[in-house]
Amino acid sequence: MRRFALALLLFPALAVPSMAQVYQGNWSCRDASTNRVGILTIYGNVYGWASRTMGDPNSGTGTLTPYQDGVTLNDGNLVTSAGIKAARTIEDPVNGLSVQLETDAAIVMLCTPR
Repeated sequence: MRRFALALLLFPALAVPSMAQVYQGNWSCRDASTNRVGILTIYGNVYGWASRTMGDPNSGTGTLTPYQDGVTLNDGNLVTSAGIKAARTIEDPVNGLSVQLETDAAIVMLCTPR
């Protein structure tokens, strides 16, 4: 009985990290005009942004903090230049699992798996 109770307590702890990793990988991002604007790469506690525009000040890397349905961008060019604070996973009716990039005021990009 004790083993069963222990297993019930540990099971949720084992499931949470796998759910939190859904956002990791490469994402092709589009802005409000649906133009492709760049690629967001998320692995571990870091991210990289590669803009399609040569010399774009938003390109670069930074650190992030994961949470249940996405990540908070802590620093880097996307935060300082573009004001993007979070990348949240959503279920988009057209593209399936997607990531939306958000500022304090609005959703600015939609990113789909690459």
